[in-house]
Amino acid sequence: MMQYSNHPGRQAGFNLIEVLVALVVLAIGLLGLASLQASSLKFNHSAYMRTQAINLAYDMSDRIRANRSAALSGGYELGLGDGPPGAGSIASQDLTEWLNALNALLPSGDGAVCRTSSNAPTGLGSCDGSGDVFVIVVQWDDSRGADSDDARAAEETTQFMLVTGL
Repeated sequence: MMQYSNHPGRQAGFNLIEVLVALVVLAIGLLGLASLQASSLKFNHSAYMRTQAINLAYDMSDRIRANRSAALSGGYELGLGDGPPGAGSIASQDLTEWLNALNALLPSGDGAVCRTSSNAPTGLGSCDGSGDVFVIVVQWDDSRGADSDDARAAEETTQFMLVTGL
């Protein structure tokens, strides 16, 4: 016949189960922390790219303001995908340096500059080549910062548009 004891010190194996449950809970928590760290790195990289794009757009804006006469005569016109202009003027040198900086600092970096007479341009399509309002667009591949669940966002580029007047 079995005898049962009411002594708590005689329970065998119960502490082992508690330890195993605690280890499972700890492992789930550590996996959650690792996931948060990976998301943080992804979003920080995306924010860094956006900051570089903003700085480069303002750099071109400053170059345009510094060479107003060439800007008003169309010297700073550049489309997306256009290569660096030929050497010869300060404006073409500025555009070449700017495009080189875009390629160096942003993945698949590209840029465009156009003039418009509209006070509220909606993008490059609203440029008419006249006026003293400039639209500066910086474009880059931000697929590393896109959500992995959104396959369409991973294939598209990100753009930053700056509208400035002389």
